[in-house]
Amino acid sequence: MKAYEFPANVTDEGKIELPNAVLQKLANNQQVKVIILVNEPTEEEQEEAAWHRLAAEQLLKGYSEDDAIYDTI
Repeated sequence: MKAYEFPANVTDEGKIELPNAVLQKLANNQQVKVIILVNEPTEEEQEEAAWHRLAAEQLLKGYSEDDAIYDTI
């Protein structure tokens, strides 16, 4: 079995884009095994994201339907 390692992106449609250089090495109608490795956020990044979520929740908690009038200004 031969392995190729390369960075790839997931499109907005949820498809993985393979580099042309790799596609040229693969035969058509060939079955392949795919292993996907994803970087996990660090503890610090997870904590920062949690603080952002909390801040957004607290901000929206103070929003009232009466405040909607300001959205039209």
